[in-house]
Amino acid sequence: MSETPVYRKIIHIDMDAFYASVEQMDNPALLGKPVAVGGSENRGVVSAASYEARKFGVRSAISGVLAKKYCPEIIFVRPRFDRYKEISSKIHAIFHDYTDLVEPLSLDEAYLDVTQNKKGNPSASLLAQEIRLRILNEVGISASAGISINKFVAKIASDVNKPNGQKTVNPDEVEAFLEELPIRKFYGVGKVTTEKMYQLGIFTGTDLKSKSVEFLEKHFGKSGAFYYNVVRGIHNSEVKSNRITKSVAAENTFDVNLTSEIFMLEQLDKIATSLERRLQRHKISGKTVTLKIKYSDFTQQTRSKTLPYFISDKSLILETVEELLYQEKMKDSVRLLGISLNNLNTEEKKAVVVQLKFTF
Repeated sequence: MSETPVYRKIIHIDMDAFYASVEQMDNPALLGKPVAVGGSENRGVVSAASYEARKFGVRSAISGVLAKKYCPEIIFVRPRFDRYKEISSKIHAIFHDYTDLVEPLSLDEAYLDVTQNKKGNPSASLLAQEIRLRILNEVGISASAGISINKFVAKIASDVNKPNGQKTVNPDEVEAFLEELPIRKFYGVGKVTTEKMYQLGIFTGTDLKSKSVEFLEKHFGKSGAFYYNVVRGIHNSEVKSNRITKSVAAENTFDVNLTSEIFMLEQLDKIATSLERRLQRHKISGKTVTLKIKYSDFTQQTRSKTLPYFISDKSLILETVEELLYQEKMKDSVRLLGISLNNLNTEEKKAVVVQLKFTF
């Protein structure tokens, strides 16, 4: 007699147009209107767009100029990250009412392992519904959810019934769900990989499933085995409640392009101040300083230096950044500068997470 397979119950919660939704909640005059957080009609990049703006093709990461072209009625709002963090904290407090196995991916999304949960509810679907309702009632904005046997499928499922909806993919539905899925919707398959798969005749999960692991490894290297497994519903990555911070960064996009290193240093001083505050708030230090430069033609360059000791002090960060700035002549005027600290002391404090598995 064969044993019943053991599955975990994973929920992926994804807030709907989070930054824009917070702005609309705080300013009712924006409700029902196309809103872009970040950018402007002259320059800058959109960080988030309301669903009203998305109907016109406005998306995050496009320029403000393009957003204005797509949607002449677009309303640009400056981002308020402190406010988004405040709202995010309230949402995560709700998550922890259900399970301690919460893995945040960003301010607006997280994985929850509810195989065992604090409510003693065996239905992950009902738990997701309850969590979404609480977020709506207690915080004031909507969320969508995906529910399945692993993080990969749950992540994809959360996008199916957006906004303000959820999708459950039961254990016996996983392979059929993935087989029918367009390859561009597979989490982790970006634009470049999608194009490469198209060239190889891979357009859906069924096409991907027909390829051998040898074929996929030949064309996609180490990722080949990942693609081979996930299309079969195999993804054993656990929900990690103690995600290790690997990088802390601060950056600024300028209204007017900078052409002089002197002006750049003035801006880098401000950015370093902001970075120092974040590092000290979280008691983090690091060894590798990276200077990020985005030129007026949108090409990007990074320059890094690794020190023999951990730093978090602004003066030491700025000293290293100045060295990196003069390392090479600027090739054009600069629209964005950023500083990040990697190789952090947090990587020495890794926690072990133990998870139990029960029938779905």
